[in-house]
Amino acid sequence: MSIRHFLQFNDLSRDELDYIFERALWIKAQFKDYQQYWPLTDRTLVMIFEKASTRTRLSFEAGMQQLGGSAIYLNTRDSQLGRGEPVEDAAQVISRMSDIVMIRTFEQEIIERFAANSRVPVINGLTNEYHPCQILADILTFIEHRGPIQGKTVAWIGDSNNVCNTWLQAAEVLDFNVHVSTPPGYEVEQERAGLYGHAHYEEFADPMEAARGADLVTTDVWTSMGFEAENEERMRDFADWQVDADMMKVAAKDALFMHCLPAHRGEEVSADVIDGPHSVVWDEAENRLHVQKALLEFLLLGRINKA
Repeated sequence: MSIRHFLQFNDLSRDELDYIFERALWIKAQFKDYQQYWPLTDRTLVMIFEKASTRTRLSFEAGMQQLGGSAIYLNTRDSQLGRGEPVEDAAQVISRMSDIVMIRTFEQEIIERFAANSRVPVINGLTNEYHPCQILADILTFIEHRGPIQGKTVAWIGDSNNVCNTWLQAAEVLDFNVHVSTPPGYEVEQERAGLYGHAHYEEFADPMEAARGADLVTTDVWTSMGFEAENEERMRDFADWQVDADMMKVAAKDALFMHCLPAHRGEEVSADVIDGPHSVVWDEAENRLHVQKALLEFLLLGRINKA
């Protein structure tokens, strides 16, 4: 099988994504039923971290072990990558000693260069531009609670960051709609988001209008990693973009609320929303584990008809 990477959400087709969601639900069911499933015995995942992480490291490391393989953690501060070794050289070496690589880093260019020189699949664990594994988990969570996402409306409230960009890509691939509302100066950059057109998203100056009738309302912190110097300015600019109970009231009656976490209650979301009946953030966080197991299996073994 030819090497497949998952660097952006649209690296996979709709058919392939539907397959991964189906496999994730099956793998999750085995996990919940305490059924051993070890398709990746003797396979090794290398996890390279340049940005801090809780959910990404835990979900990939635990997931690989639960599939029968092993995971090795590398922080760039503790490796030659942090001492100036070219990304291309590191990719040549690491991919000869492992079966699959996950990277959580800054610029998308870094992971693209690594993948171009890798002999094994490479997964984007997060870059400044995209967070595809997070949106895999989010959509799996929507499917569990509400069924197919095709034709539905997702309201993105806040910064047009890497998570927002990936929601926009997902909408193009899976045929749903995204309403985006950001403060002035933080709008979607279509080229940076990797979009082909405007058919699947609409921008709103008023966040309440973006949320109106939405099937899912989602947000992220106002100050992402790497933008800490802008924190005070962002607190002022985003003050009217909090997801609160009033906003959820204008969404669909059975609307879900999601947040990729960590969350700042009282900033981008009120406590009564994230801890309230619309919220599925804990299922969403757990599903990073299960959908990434399905992704690892697919990239290493291809399609499996029956386990």
